[in-house]
Amino acid sequence: MTVRAKICGVNAENALDAALAGGAAEIGFNFYPPSPRAVSPGRAAELARHVPSGVTKVAVVVDGDDAMLGAIVGALRPDVLQLHGKETPERVEAIKRRFGARTMKAISIAGADDVAVAGRYLGAADRLLFDAKPPKDRTGLMPGGNGLVFDWQLLAEQRWPLPWLLSGGLSPENVVEAVKTSGARAVDVSSGVEDRPGVKSPDKIRAFLAALRDL
Repeated sequence: MTVRAKICGVNAENALDAALAGGAAEIGFNFYPPSPRAVSPGRAAELARHVPSGVTKVAVVVDGDDAMLGAIVGALRPDVLQLHGKETPERVEAIKRRFGARTMKAISIAGADDVAVAGRYLGAADRLLFDAKPPKDRTGLMPGGNGLVFDWQLLAEQRWPLPWLLSGGLSPENVVEAVKTSGARAVDVSSGVEDRPGVKSPDKIRAFLAALRDL
């Protein structure tokens, strides 16, 4: 698969099995308590025992403090810490130094000005992830995993000296168009492969990964 796929918010064995069997390159575990996909460090460690070497384990956190991050790293030993909150470049660097894991900074996108924010993190993060920014007039939305799409064309002419992922409202039905429009070589999906919030569909996971095989 030339386009790497990350299945995020995995919290059950059947979802993990479908992701691994379908060729997912990365598995994301969500540690943001308000999210319906959230798991404890212990539960993530149980699931991660079935993740083979060569598949990247990603811990998703939102403005986590050092105590929370320490518990996650101690239990899961993630390959990547995905920072999906308002972490500054300085905080991203500090987390990388303290915990010794690669960092991926999520950038919330609504317009061109938001894309430019990524430049602040080029010397701090190891990877970037571009997700849809929750509208200010909609309450109760998570920092990510809302099923919202942004204009993929905003990324089409951009070049960054580090790897990046496209996220935000991706699904088996639109991921091919999203990749072709944005130029992404890695994608991230969560709500787009669920039957309801927090409940992954093995069939949708398989369909999502199958859609990427011919790219």
